[in-house]
Amino acid sequence: MQCSWKAVILLALVSIAIQYTAIRTFTAKPFHMCPVPNPLNCGLGQDVESFDRMCDEYPYFNYNSSRKTHILILATTRSGSSFVGQLFNQHSDVFYLFEPLYHVQTTLIPHLSPSRYAVERRVMLGASRDLLRSLYNCDLYFLESYIKPQPANHTTDKLFRRGASKALCSMPVCDALSPSDGNIEEGDCVRKCASLNLTLATESCRERRHVAIKTVRIPEVNDLKALIEDPRLNLKVIQLVRDPRGILSSRIETFRDTYRLWRIWRATGRKPYNLDLTQLTTVCDDFLNSVSTGLSRPPWLRGRYMLVRYEDLARNPLQKTKEVYEFLGLSLEKSVVDWINNNTRGNNDMSAKHKYGTLRDSAANAESWRLKLSHDIVDYTQTVCQHILDELGYKAVNSPDELKNMSLSLIEDKTFIPFL
Repeated sequence: MQCSWKAVILLALVSIAIQYTAIRTFTAKPFHMCPVPNPLNCGLGQDVESFDRMCDEYPYFNYNSSRKTHILILATTRSGSSFVGQLFNQHSDVFYLFEPLYHVQTTLIPHLSPSRYAVERRVMLGASRDLLRSLYNCDLYFLESYIKPQPANHTTDKLFRRGASKALCSMPVCDALSPSDGNIEEGDCVRKCASLNLTLATESCRERRHVAIKTVRIPEVNDLKALIEDPRLNLKVIQLVRDPRGILSSRIETFRDTYRLWRIWRATGRKPYNLDLTQLTTVCDDFLNSVSTGLSRPPWLRGRYMLVRYEDLARNPLQKTKEVYEFLGLSLEKSVVDWINNNTRGNNDMSAKHKYGTLRDSAANAESWRLKLSHDIVDYTQTVCQHILDELGYKAVNSPDELKNMSLSLIEDKTFIPFL
């Protein structure tokens, strides 16, 4: 009996839904909200110790009474999100995780199909929101359902980019490295630290006042509404955007197989008939939907959303970082300032050798795509992404000469004031 392609897709989605339901069934914990004493009632002889005893019964949410700041860096691939993540990773009181939703994707949708991309990534959203909620509450055990092979005794060496998190490469999680080691390289962490103990990682998370997570796997800020409105969280979203022309150029250089047809177009001047245009249009559509929501200032985003252009951060890294920290209510530590000074004056030739590295000449990198893309690719990008380019203040170029004239900036001076 033959099955239509629609039936095959339906069966695949049903299978994914069953997997996710099973994961939720076996990992779900009963929810208890630890009561917090009201200081306005202290004069009435309220027994504060009784609250402490209640919280001892439910330690899972005890630490949340201190109102951690939960930070989400909402970005897309090759938009500078690794750099922004490090601005929080360098803070001594921030527990930072690099792309934990990678594990959700590889478990539920191991092979993304371009023809079903829009459908498949929506399937991930429910699982992603649940995992984020658990991680912000320092429940790292929830990750175990998505890590393959599944951790034994809460220990694993398969956490994606574990070395990108200082909290997971230092005490109490790793005793092979100490703060005196200075700037810990990701490779050193992987080589010197033992397998990741999720119990110790949970302890490290609870000891810190803030939790920051970077993701390129949530399409729009609208998809975070349930988390932002969750009273158990104190979630603030930093949406990082970048000129789509710069994103496309970086992806062509980094993901050479996936973007092979774009490289053929750039080299030959002829657009392949089977070019996957969604690799570009999806970025622009997601940006437009998300930014339009953010800038329309709905009540649920008040004090919860800040839009940051990568180019502004690249040209004035310290000043823009100060603005971000002020929005979040965090103190800017010297360690963060030192990291910025040491990682924004590098050589772009060196950074090109490490596609996920953060050391580069940030100002020069902001518009370096102009020297790498052909004018016809740029012109096409400007056509299909015109609305979001205008919204974000990115100027169009009208000729090959204008494209290569680096003295002519294509970035408007535009201020995006957070909705407070």
